[in-house]
Amino acid sequence: MNGEKQGLGPGYLTLENGEVFAGTLYGAPLTGYGEVVFHTGMTGYQEVMTDPSFAGQIVTFTYPLIGNYGINDKDYEAAKPALSGMVVSELCLAPSHYLSRRTLAEAAEAFGFPILAGIDTRTITKRVRQSGPLFGAIADRPLSVEEVAALGSAHRKKSLVADVSSRHIQRYPGNQEHVVLVDLGMKQSILESLLELGCRVTVVPFDTPFSQIQALQPDGLLFSNGPGDPADLLAYCGEWRKAAELYPTLGICLGHQVLALMFGAKTEKLAYGHRGSNHPVKELATGKVYMTSQNHGYVVKEETLDKRLLTVTYRNVNDRSVEGLCHTSLPIMSVQFHPEAHPGPNDTSHVFHQFLQSMRVVGAKRYA
Repeated sequence: MNGEKQGLGPGYLTLENGEVFAGTLYGAPLTGYGEVVFHTGMTGYQEVMTDPSFAGQIVTFTYPLIGNYGINDKDYEAAKPALSGMVVSELCLAPSHYLSRRTLAEAAEAFGFPILAGIDTRTITKRVRQSGPLFGAIADRPLSVEEVAALGSAHRKKSLVADVSSRHIQRYPGNQEHVVLVDLGMKQSILESLLELGCRVTVVPFDTPFSQIQALQPDGLLFSNGPGDPADLLAYCGEWRKAAELYPTLGICLGHQVLALMFGAKTEKLAYGHRGSNHPVKELATGKVYMTSQNHGYVVKEETLDKRLLTVTYRNVNDRSVEGLCHTSLPIMSVQFHPEAHPGPNDTSHVFHQFLQSMRVVGAKRYA
């Protein structure tokens, strides 16, 4: 039952360079266009499927067998997926796990995105690593280069964040500090990490003005992960900086990048991004190396940082890119990796405890 003999029929991934990969189509019979990226985790396909940071992307899994433990009711990172499609080597159609409620193929059909199985994912990964950012489309027939380009024009938009951010304010009770979570495409696990610490959390849309954030009287501010180019959000950075300078602030992934932009730094696109569950990151203050979960295609350009304002706190061991920042005088910190993990190790969960402590220190001074 693990083969690719069942399905909707033949399917094809056509890259923008004209290269075509043939396999079997599962899920929804829709044409999926997006940036072709690869994820190196051995597990966590359900979290990847529902991570809003993958909005507009076709995710290629480097691990050869995907879907073997099915889809459960617990591990969703959002109510519905935002990705454009999945590419896998072997798709398991008979999963085995006591929590499994349906197969990955059934979930893809229900949520409305295609899966292309029976593909040489190693070759696709090599193409992305060699060519840099590469776009393509999954369809039931091979497409021409012109058709792929036309799909790209139709899908082009200024920012993907508006599609995945909360539409309304959401409130979650707690008996500890009050955190306003600015939703740029938030993973549910970030919210759950704060709630587990006892925090009261108010999730607000990404375009919530400073005056409205201030009216909520938070003890701290968190900017979440999310999809797309951080530079597309420059128009909001002025309002966000007002809030960040007033409250203890934590940025995660895209939140880390926009915090850098708020204070005058710039970002750039990586050749093929960091997407997986085993990326080594060094904490500069202690020399400790942590294994981290990551999902991003952009990075803060270190040479553009104003060292009078921001200091690098974490660095990627593999390519030495900036993985964390802190403000030199304000309780503001950020990390490029995901301290909430899911999927991946929770080695860096202490980041949430540091954020909680910063809120308590500021609160103690405020009411002293």
